[in-house]
Amino acid sequence: MDTSARAYRKYHALGMPLLVAVLTVALAGCQKSPGAANAESVAPMDGALFAQDPANWTVHGGNHAEQRFSPLTEINGDTVADLGLAWTVELDTARGQETTPLVINGIVYLSTAWSKVVAIDGASGKVLWQFDPQIPGAKGRDGCCDVVNRGLAYRDGRLFLGAFDGRLIAIDAKSGSKVWEVQTTDTSKPYTITGAPRLAGNLVLIGNGGAELGVRGYVSAYDAGTGKLAWRFYTVPRPDGKPDGAASDAVLAAKANATWFDGAWKQTGGGGTVWDAIVYDPELDQVLIGVGNGTPWNHTLRSGGKGDNLFLSSIVALDAKTGAYRWHYQVNPGESWDYTATQPIMLANLRIGGKVRKVAMQAPKNGFFYVVDRSNGRLISARNFVPVNWATGIDLKSGRPIETRAARYGPEGSLLLPSAFGAHNWYPMAFSPATGLVYFPVQEVPMIYAQEHGFVARPHAFNLGTYSEKNILPADPAAMARLRAGLKGALIAWDPVQQKQAWRAEQPGPASGGALATAGGLVFEGNITGTFKAFDARSGQTRWQFQAQTAVQGSPVSYAVGGHQYVVVVSGYGGGYGLSTPLGDGTRHRPNGRVLAFRLDGKETLPALPEEALAPFTPVADAFTPAQVDSGRRNFETTCAWCHGSGAQSSGVAPDLRRSPLLADRQAWRAVVIDGALAGQGMAGFPDLFSPADAEALRAYVTSRTR
Repeated sequence: MDTSARAYRKYHALGMPLLVAVLTVALAGCQKSPGAANAESVAPMDGALFAQDPANWTVHGGNHAEQRFSPLTEINGDTVADLGLAWTVELDTARGQETTPLVINGIVYLSTAWSKVVAIDGASGKVLWQFDPQIPGAKGRDGCCDVVNRGLAYRDGRLFLGAFDGRLIAIDAKSGSKVWEVQTTDTSKPYTITGAPRLAGNLVLIGNGGAELGVRGYVSAYDAGTGKLAWRFYTVPRPDGKPDGAASDAVLAAKANATWFDGAWKQTGGGGTVWDAIVYDPELDQVLIGVGNGTPWNHTLRSGGKGDNLFLSSIVALDAKTGAYRWHYQVNPGESWDYTATQPIMLANLRIGGKVRKVAMQAPKNGFFYVVDRSNGRLISARNFVPVNWATGIDLKSGRPIETRAARYGPEGSLLLPSAFGAHNWYPMAFSPATGLVYFPVQEVPMIYAQEHGFVARPHAFNLGTYSEKNILPADPAAMARLRAGLKGALIAWDPVQQKQAWRAEQPGPASGGALATAGGLVFEGNITGTFKAFDARSGQTRWQFQAQTAVQGSPVSYAVGGHQYVVVVSGYGGGYGLSTPLGDGTRHRPNGRVLAFRLDGKETLPALPEEALAPFTPVADAFTPAQVDSGRRNFETTCAWCHGSGAQSSGVAPDLRRSPLLADRQAWRAVVIDGALAGQGMAGFPDLFSPADAEALRAYVTSRTR
């Protein structure tokens, strides 16, 4: 069913960007009625290989299977009403917090924005030490999606941190002192690290980000004791076709090189960054990595519209010891929408069709839930978990999506759901062996994709090859309110064997946090308005909630110390959605993030937020020409909006430029935009992208948005 043309016409008739109401395609399998749990479908995994100490949380996903399930039961459906705040620690920034804490022997270790690390006594909340890798503020320019960090790895008394500037750092867990560090990236290129390292035996695994800005992706393994590089696997070919002397050389030559054709990727590096999902499977002694989007996004510009472009948007299995290729499954051949496969990968043994299958499960951006045989990469099943209109399904024989005509957009554009924000993004999902259900946040945010006219690859800049002014958010408050009301978010429970939704709990909008399932029959998750909730794992009914005063986008974990079970989560609004869209909770005052720990009979409270008047729009006396405004619009929306918000409307994470006093001062504006006067505060200069005339055009556009 291809409804894109009809939806696109209606979109233009209504004149409202991203109008969700026109997207009514709901394919089979996206049920909204409650379904029965299916615990009988869950087969045990090797306990020795996937061991998990209930009192601790020593691995990013709880254990190597990354199921994010706590065996603790003190907090359960009968007792959760007595759950209260036990202690809190305020962090030093209001930037986005996306971390999953670790807990070892009663000490909570967590990473924060700007790649800082904090150690906290898990019973009292006392800060034991802090580590600051001193990320240069100007490096923030290289991040597509805020200066976040999603977590740490731990082994033999050491913590491992992937720092935003590309360093892998080993930290002594007792003292917080640095043991060793290694630069994992080329510092002349806009690489970043926001994901958590993983461990495979004595190897520390780390990927990187930066595909949009023009890099070539890879994953590396380092000796945990010394920091020496053990192996590296590149996910896309070298533009010159030469070998790298890496573990990926043979498979790139045999499988990948022929799937790339002439195009802009030879200037941008191709992308394919492994910025989040890295999972060690000790049962098969392999590492599963999730590979991201290409550069530019637009397949027509990237590779002439030809070839599958391996290994973009793929799950790839590698030998854990050597990094040698084993198998792959490409989620989106010829990826063109930023439909990455970097979202969490979860391992399980499931009874499917009367047989126990060793599976990997993923709900990537494109809106389909995949169950793949992790021994060989063959697709077992796939079904959409939200409405989608870019495909009518996944062909189970070939494993390829059945794309609609509108999916391959041209200059005229296509309104597609999901968008680059994803039907499910990096937010961790949880699995309960007691119910057989996977729990994860979903979102419905459409976007117009259109081939960019006159595209030219720019170094250290966003190179998407897609641009439509129709995606600029409206300035009219009433139109914004209607738009905000139309964007959807929910926590869903998904049966991976039956490939159907068991229940759905609506959330106030997109960009909710990660999930935690517990043996107490609960699922914990936070949302964009700051509400941290406990849901009944079988019904989805809300059993408890707490208001954190700012968005809870971090991922909760549970641990036990002093005879009590705790649940800990980190609050703090930001990330890609939080920076680029003013579509969150509408709050302008963003308090610093906090670490929040809960236990039964906890009695602590948060201080009241101070009332803060919104700064007025800055009056600007200068007159600007329509040509300046038009030029500024293009540059702002393709470069500046990623941090300061579409239409120059900030969500409050980065400054709202319409209210900045610098707007009225041409020289001060230029000093920031070009000369980098505020680089130390995270606002780098852009002398390589913008001329003085460009800076003035940006000022003209922002001024037009205040008028």
